[in-house]
Amino acid sequence: MSITVTTWSLEQTSLDDLRPAAEPSGDVTIVRAEVPSPEFSRFLYTAVGGDIMWTDRLGMSYAEWERALAKPGTETWVAYDRGTPAGYVELEAQPGGSVEIVYFGLIPAFRGRRIGGHLLSYGIRRAWDLAERWPELPATERVWLHTCSLDGEHAMDNYLRRGFKLFETKEEQAEDAAAPGPWPGAF
Repeated sequence: MSITVTTWSLEQTSLDDLRPAAEPSGDVTIVRAEVPSPEFSRFLYTAVGGDIMWTDRLGMSYAEWERALAKPGTETWVAYDRGTPAGYVELEAQPGGSVEIVYFGLIPAFRGRRIGGHLLSYGIRRAWDLAERWPELPATERVWLHTCSLDGEHAMDNYLRRGFKLFETKEEQAEDAAAPGPWPGAF
């Protein structure tokens, strides 16, 4: 059976657009995963996206993961709650000073704890100062992302609250499928 999926593209064109969320209570830290690791990135991808239909990277080979993570200006920032990975944001530099937030989200057990707004705010700041860590890249002039009607119920609201502005909406038909979960049989 086919379903209609709406995809929204949002952007910020200045760091001044950012409306940061408050920091959550407790021992939440955000650390850059500086060593590209296909195993760790695939874990984050499946743990965060398993229940919300993230499937585009499931068929990637190890070598494809390596290439994706090794691109200059690609960074993974991981939120930890008392030492346990809670979610992540993956940034990817693109031509012309644009940085895409390629993936962002929380592992289901950590949703609803006010970590998401804080992690997104932190990731946006890192997108705006990406060229400081990658001097071969131009200064960031735009940070953008897309979300869709299959994403978490609070995703769009979080993006709008952080200061993103909608610039494009698309609808397309997709095959309805069961969420794959972080591993076979998890859901």
